[in-house]
Amino acid sequence: MRARRTTMTTTAAALGLVLVLAACGDPGSSSGSGASSASTPTAASNLEVCDPVPGDTFVGLEDDKTLQNPDNIIPAVNAAAAGENADIVATLDTVSAVLDTPALVDLNKAVDVDRQTSQQAAADFIAANDLGSPESVGDGAEVIVGAPNFSEGQTLANLYVEVLKAAGYDAKTQDVGNRELYLTDLESGAITVIPEYVSTLTEFLNAKVNGENPEPVATTDLDATVEGLTTLGEEVGLVFGTPADAQDQNAFAVTAAFAEEYGITTLTDLATTCGDVVLGGPPECPERAFCQLGLEETYGLEVGEFVSLDAGGNLTKDALRQGNITVGLILSSDPSLATS
Repeated sequence: MRARRTTMTTTAAALGLVLVLAACGDPGSSSGSGASSASTPTAASNLEVCDPVPGDTFVGLEDDKTLQNPDNIIPAVNAAAAGENADIVATLDTVSAVLDTPALVDLNKAVDVDRQTSQQAAADFIAANDLGSPESVGDGAEVIVGAPNFSEGQTLANLYVEVLKAAGYDAKTQDVGNRELYLTDLESGAITVIPEYVSTLTEFLNAKVNGENPEPVATTDLDATVEGLTTLGEEVGLVFGTPADAQDQNAFAVTAAFAEEYGITTLTDLATTCGDVVLGGPPECPERAFCQLGLEETYGLEVGEFVSLDAGGNLTKDALRQGNITVGLILSSDPSLATS
């Protein structure tokens, strides 16, 4: 998946799958193999068959039974730099305090749809949320913020730079490659801070510290996962800020017209209202615990047909628009989920 986080993560140790890294790779790395489909018979039920409803706007259904592990945005900071400049983490936490998923969706829309630069979108967000520091605590200390090579990562990095500059730091972004490379630089201090994703980074460090295919540390509990991440970070010289409410994780979307017609806002609503739904997603979805398996086992969703598309990309979104699928896997911060 680009250099960022993963789109298809695994769920539990009992399923013997490696969280995050085992499913679709890093975000964007999994592409569909066309729109071939395979039917999955379901048991007869009394639920109505809710026909897909075409539409140009989407609604992300609430994961009300926490099928997905949390991938909240979190500042990852070189421990030595944080020790020398104690206010770095506190300054970055001011971003986390106001950044929720709708705000992240809007930032992604500003860049990916409205064609603002990441720098402009970040500057507008900082100004709109009054994040300019009333006092200069940075005293001109240099801070290098790693900017991952996808638009959301670039925008988050620029958010960090803007708020650090306002606090008196000599902050600038530096483009970085994949996680294997930039975490080495973060650990060495060549990079000071980078925006990261809680569960994805937890399992990446878990494998680094404990070897290939370790017992998963990330869970559906955010606090427990951050605690595990903090412990792993101590092993490699990293500290972390407060996680934002904003998440970039697997999500399941329907068209707004479908949600309105059937009165559906959550995955539980979908599972208890509609039978034999047509699910669209990446080819591996039927075998993944955070995709079709999880929807069936956690929610009892009746999947009558699976359509092989992509991991939250244009194939899936086009299939929703055209009414070829009922529900599709996209990312929770996708700009198509913007409400305006």
